[in-house]
Amino acid sequence: MIACYIRVSTTSQNSDGQKKDVKRWLKGQGHTAKDVRWFEDKETGKHTDRPAFKELQQAVFMGEAKTVVVWRLDRLSRSQRDGINTLADWCEKGVRVVSVTQQLDLSGATGRLIAGVLFAVGEMELEAIKERQAAGIAAAKAKGVYSKNGDRRRGFRKAKDKVLKLHKKGHSPTAIARECGVARSTVYAYLEEAG
Repeated sequence: MIACYIRVSTTSQNSDGQKKDVKRWLKGQGHTAKDVRWFEDKETGKHTDRPAFKELQQAVFMGEAKTVVVWRLDRLSRSQRDGINTLADWCEKGVRVVSVTQQLDLSGATGRLIAGVLFAVGEMELEAIKERQAAGIAAAKAKGVYSKNGDRRRGFRKAKDKVLKLHKKGHSPTAIARECGVARSTVYAYLEEAG
């Protein structure tokens, strides 16, 4: 069996792009749907305590999965240690690991070396995201526009005044959204707030 593992970080994110690329690779390799089992998680890669990942680990342990295909290695883990340990365990069991967008087949020693570097990069990216988020929160707090529950205080939205002015001039919500560089739903929210 070929195990295809897909992961996005939150339930609001969409995994269709990952699936499309993996399916294209499978087709190019001559694999059919009956050869494949999909595993999908919608949560962070900071740890390996994810339902579908656990199922995948079980399939590898039972010898059912002979190949694991991922969109990118950081889908397996955002932790260098977890990623390397998982990959080493799978390779010892003779499992072929393929990262389609990185065009890597990690079944040999060179592949495992490259994977180690890529897992380190994935962990660095996660740390950079956390740093940027903390810096953004600190800046918002300094401006007085941040609250613990993440809501912004009213009156601190960049485009609100412009949205209201354009609405008074008779512009449509779609035109206003385009002009202000915001979503149409944001335009409606501003208009609803303004009454």
